[in-house]
Amino acid sequence: TKDINMRIKADALGIDAEDYETDKIQIEEVYTGICTIKVEPDQINKFYGNNELMLKDTSLFPNQMVILEDAFGSSKSALARHISNGKLIPLRFAAQDPFGLKARSKEQKFALELLLDEEIRLVTLIGRAGTGKTLLGLAAGLQKVVEESHYRRLTVSRPVVPMGNDLGFLPGDVNEKLRPWMQPIYDNLEFLFSNRDRNEKIDQLVNSMQDLNILELEALTYIRGRSIPGQFLLVDEAQNLSPHEIRTIITRVGEGTKIVLTGDPYQIDHPYLDSNSNGLTFVVERFKNEKIAGHITLTKGERSDLAELGAKLLG
Repeated sequence: TKDINMRIKADALGIDAEDYETDKIQIEEVYTGICTIKVEPDQINKFYGNNELMLKDTSLFPNQMVILEDAFGSSKSALARHISNGKLIPLRFAAQDPFGLKARSKEQKFALELLLDEEIRLVTLIGRAGTGKTLLGLAAGLQKVVEESHYRRLTVSRPVVPMGNDLGFLPGDVNEKLRPWMQPIYDNLEFLFSNRDRNEKIDQLVNSMQDLNILELEALTYIRGRSIPGQFLLVDEAQNLSPHEIRTIITRVGEGTKIVLTGDPYQIDHPYLDSNSNGLTFVVERFKNEKIAGHITLTKGERSDLAELGAKLLG
């Protein structure tokens, strides 16, 4: 059983009980999506000159990001993306700043490479608080929906799992009830629009985008039975979903839809999930061999020095 109280009762009665191990992934062994490879300097020059490089090592995963470093210790390096069979290519979207957002680290550049590539249908981003997971996903979604019109709508969703004590029933219609759960999304949208010198209040901007049917904010509760075609679907806090729930969401994805799952396996509020049994890490491991999927683990906090220290010292 996953129920800790049940295991305690069983122990008190002298009954052997153990955790339910099916679908468990050891968090320390989860695929990160990034590796560093030491090569000779002429290999880096060849990579820049030919815009590709063939490695003898063919054990890399599709869409795995690679940092090429000089084996002799110089500062020469290159950022690359593995396609298949040891073939590396330069990042295609490194020069882009989606919706005015500029990547602050190599990890964020790698994440945007996956988020902006329309051929990659599933992107997973794992990272501690303040690493920019949700912000990157929203910026890429707005770029693809508002600026490029590649997808019909940006749909943002979060599981309704409270941290700490629940507030209970909330007044108002469905949008008013969802507002407290979606406040982190509003905060990120406000930041992105402030970068573009938009002076309207965030509520007005969101309402106008919803009226134009290019933005939808909803809970995951009612997703079963739906088909979601032609959309950029961002599921935030996906660590609070079970493997079964993640499976249900991914199987809702219709033709032309890209799905992005973000979360922190170390911040789980669901009473029956942990860092090893949640749906997010489950998906990362199951899809790492697929050409239409990509994953990045973000480690560098960008929110503030205090947030970075908090995640490091209190995590």
